[in-house]
Amino acid sequence: MEALEIEITDIGDDYVQGTMPVNEKTKQPYGLLHGGASMGLAETLASTGAGLCIDNEKYKIVGQEINANHLRSATEGKVTGIAKPIFIGSRTQVWEVKIYKSETVFSDKNLCCIARMTALRIDRS
Repeated sequence: MEALEIEITDIGDDYVQGTMPVNEKTKQPYGLLHGGASMGLAETLASTGAGLCIDNEKYKIVGQEINANHLRSATEGKVTGIAKPIFIGSRTQVWEVKIYKSETVFSDKNLCCIARMTALRIDRS
C-alpha cells in the first residue's frame, strides 16, 4: 500500500473505499495510469473487505484470482476505488471493484477500471 500511496478512506457495511494518486509511481511511460497499479488498488481494497468478513485470529485471506477491464485512462489527480462483495461463502469471496477518475464523482462516465477478485480464506497455521 505504501509503494503505491494507497489510502483506505472509508469502510461501510457493504464496501471499502480508497484512493491512489496518479503520479510518477503509478503511471506507465506514456503518462497514463498503469493497469498494474489499478490492479494493485483493486486487490488492496477487495482483500481489505474480505479480511473484515472473517475471524482474523483463525484465518487469513489470500487472493485466488483477479481480472480487470481498463475502460478509460487517467493522467492526473487521484483515482478512487470502491470494493463491494458479490458473494461471501464459507471459504471463498468474490468482490467487485470499480475505480473512478475522481475523488468525489462516482458515475459511469468517470469509470476507468472495473475489476473482480476472488479471495480464499485459509487457516493461519
